[in-house]
Amino acid sequence: MVEAPTPERPPKITPKIAVTQFLSGPGPVLDVRSPGEYADGHIPGAVSFPLFSNDERAEVGTCYKQQGRDAAVELGLELVGPKMVEFVRQAKILAGPDKQVRVHCWRGGMRSGSMAWLLQTAGLSVTTLPGGYKAFRRWVRETLAEPRPIIVLGGMTGTAKTDILHALAAQGETVLDLEGLANHRGSSYGALLLPPQPRTEHFENLIATQWAQFPTDRPVWIEAESRQVGTCRIPDELMNQMEAAPTLEVTRPVDERCDLLVEIYGEADTESLVEATERVRRRLGGERTQTAIEHIRRGNLRAAVEILLLYYDKAYRYDLERRQKTIPQVNITGLTPDRAAQALLEKVRDWGWHSGKQTGTVHPAPSTASSIESSMSRSVSNHTSQVLPVP
Repeated sequence: MVEAPTPERPPKITPKIAVTQFLSGPGPVLDVRSPGEYADGHIPGAVSFPLFSNDERAEVGTCYKQQGRDAAVELGLELVGPKMVEFVRQAKILAGPDKQVRVHCWRGGMRSGSMAWLLQTAGLSVTTLPGGYKAFRRWVRETLAEPRPIIVLGGMTGTAKTDILHALAAQGETVLDLEGLANHRGSSYGALLLPPQPRTEHFENLIATQWAQFPTDRPVWIEAESRQVGTCRIPDELMNQMEAAPTLEVTRPVDERCDLLVEIYGEADTESLVEATERVRRRLGGERTQTAIEHIRRGNLRAAVEILLLYYDKAYRYDLERRQKTIPQVNITGLTPDRAAQALLEKVRDWGWHSGKQTGTVHPAPSTASSIESSMSRSVSNHTSQVLPVP
């Protein structure tokens, strides 16, 4: 039996609740871990505010192992002492007129405790995260496992799936843009013209913080993906939900798809395009690859795209037929992303997919499906995954 909270017995604050409260608290989040730890992954929006540099952290750690805790603490104080005034100045700038900050380290130990003491002494209001970033990572895993109704949006390369997702978001739908979070279009060409990718750990953090904010009674639209989006791996907790979700496929004529791909990659550097094409030589075939590269060097990107689409569209369809995977299709020929989004919404409402009640189950559809690229790519990954540019 669970006893009800009373004024004398306040409700227990679980680690998950503690993290949630910290994330929603006032003031900027100051991550006092080393820059290297921060680069691996951090709370989205947190400011890197390292107590120690990477080298200093290593030095303190070595001292702890060789000479013990007291010696390590003294060394830490020696390293931090000259920085204290600047820490206070920078924290006050970040805190602004409210004078509130949130501070965390890896485990909620001495680093965050020391920084909190310093900033409180300087007149700031400081909230620390019990358990530190380690507790946040547990929260990420738990959050990603929470079920949400999902609609997976599939389609061949160049059908403007990402643009349609953005249009759905603009029309009030809940959307998780995995490629946007990964800074990658999910192909050999996917990194072109985009910022560097985050580490997989931080990719998970980005997904989880959005997932926690999504309503549980409305479907989340997600583009069909293989498990890897560039170097970022989709967490298993989410991938399992995507594979169990209803999926639809948008279709466009080849001419429209070529136009879109040329528009996306037309500004890319010639040598970068050539390098991306060389990476798929084994799958595309030597003759096709060489012809495509020649077109690229001559400035005829469209001809190169046509070669890629002819070959990989065939592989895409072959795998679906071999696996006997059929999914409902929506023809969006000539439609802008906004119009296409409206057409999809009409379809899924007709099919009963928009009720937001299909968590863990797949609603009936005109044809049976579990996923498109997310399931198909497991066997076609040797042929198509990480190969074609997927806008």
